[in-house]
Amino acid sequence: MSDITHSRLRVPTRAEEILAVGLRDEKRRQARRHIAEVATGLFLDRGFARVTIAEVARTAEVSVNTVYTYFPSKEDLVFYPQEASAQRMVEMVRDRLPGESAAAAVLGALRGELGHGDRMTGLTEGFGRFLEMVRAEPTLAVRLDSIGREMVDALAATLAAETGAAPGDRLPRLVAAQLGWAQEQLFREVLERSRAGERPESIAQAALDLLDTLQGLLGEQVLTYATRTVPAL
Repeated sequence: MSDITHSRLRVPTRAEEILAVGLRDEKRRQARRHIAEVATGLFLDRGFARVTIAEVARTAEVSVNTVYTYFPSKEDLVFYPQEASAQRMVEMVRDRLPGESAAAAVLGALRGELGHGDRMTGLTEGFGRFLEMVRAEPTLAVRLDSIGREMVDALAATLAAETGAAPGDRLPRLVAAQLGWAQEQLFREVLERSRAGERPESIAQAALDLLDTLQGLLGEQVLTYATRTVPAL
């Protein structure tokens, strides 16, 4: 068998397969983000209701089917699942360290996002305008409120499972609701300062200061709830 024929028949190694899958996933993420950013720009310029999926596809230079492949509904173009996830707070507490409480994990994650200027905290130019657009469109406003409730529900279920809470125990939900409230106040602060035209760096510092205040307002029971057990030596 010639070297050329052998090369054509060579089975890819496991490492090559993993690399290929990783590259495909990265291309999908880039395509998804590109479409979402194009759509957001159109929505801000013309209003959510006035923009069609066909216009988004044409401007993004993709097919309508491609848009629907990544975004099953028009609302998903604004709250695409990879970012506007009901699992957001669950993911913050899932990998917390031994000795760390659920509240410490959530507050720490928020501080990290603010410190890095993460887009998830709204520390981007035009965030205030974006949120005003969302609030002005009834279907988007309902979706935003629904995501907030789902975050609290998901975190409450996780805390109940981790602590072995008895059925009917309200404590997991009350703790989750307090943490959801803290996150909501943080976003409100970012929004108000964005509307006032402050720079992201200034907003981030003010939000970090507010987070310290919010932590001081949370009771000891909330701050220590669901502390992950330290393994015995």
